[in-house]
Amino acid sequence: MKSAVIVFPGSNCDRDIAVTLSKVTGKKPLMIWHNENVIPKGIDLIVLPGGFTYGDYLRSGAIASTSKIISEVKNKANKGVAILGVCNGFQILTESGLLSGILLPNKNLKFICKDVHLRVEENNSVFTKLFKLNEIITIPIAHHDGNYFVTEEELNILKDKNLIALRYCNPSGEVNIDSNPNGSIENIAGVFSSNKRVLGMMPHPERLADIKLGGIEGLKFFEGLLEGFS
Repeated sequence: MKSAVIVFPGSNCDRDIAVTLSKVTGKKPLMIWHNENVIPKGIDLIVLPGGFTYGDYLRSGAIASTSKIISEVKNKANKGVAILGVCNGFQILTESGLLSGILLPNKNLKFICKDVHLRVEENNSVFTKLFKLNEIITIPIAHHDGNYFVTEEELNILKDKNLIALRYCNPSGEVNIDSNPNGSIENIAGVFSSNKRVLGMMPHPERLADIKLGGIEGLKFFEGLLEGFS
């Protein structure tokens, strides 16, 4: 599997993603600066990493979504290349229109950094194929603007087409207000595009990809991709 990581001013998780991809694939990903306008042929996965692109001015991900490279990311997405947006990357995907919805400030208006429980809502995807449906996993979050919102019409589409990837839950898998860290509508933590080739998620799987750092549950997202492209 050949991968690429898009690097923006203010990205701070690009190297974390790169280390995880290298560990899983045995190959270093291509690091592409935001001002480039070409992503080479043969790339199977493009990752938009976490961080605070352009200082989160205007809105989180808003300025980054207008970068030159995003037009090429859209072109690749239209051709079926897998796109993963983590945290700020998720925000960029919604701002650019590659995913529905928007990420608003957390309900408590504070930065939240902690481990959360997630329930896998859909495993018919290259990103989640190694998880069992309704499997409970634990992944860290670290964000100020992670409150996912969509209109009622968009929410119904997400539900009808099984495009909700992950929901915040408690250790028993129950989805309720107490297990919602940021106010996201219906506890949504991650969503797919209509063809399930684009995934945006607020939790950071790359931060739980080494046993020395507390666990390896995050590796499954990347190992599933490797299996899908092998």
